[in-house]
Amino acid sequence: MAAPLGNHNAANGKRWSDAVRRAIRTKYGKELDESLADLAAKLVDAADGGDLQALKEIGDRIDGKPAQAIAVTGEDGGPVRTSLTVEFVGPIPE
Repeated sequence: MAAPLGNHNAANGKRWSDAVRRAIRTKYGKELDESLADLAAKLVDAADGGDLQALKEIGDRIDGKPAQAIAVTGEDGGPVRTSLTVEFVGPIPE
């Protein structure tokens, strides 16, 4: 489903992404791929040194983030009540 008319959130995200890319190129004075390789090496070095955030980031990038559990409860924390009605519409079988 597309975003409603007038929603410019995707464009804002792109502007931020472009700004980060420019900042990385400016800081390292290299092409983006080379700069990202340098940053990835720093991440691996940090993980090798025992940085738990770096270890988590590497795990999330390689294996994907774990699925988030969602608890669904009804009123007052009880079970969720549902109902189902089945209505046959069509010719009556002979």
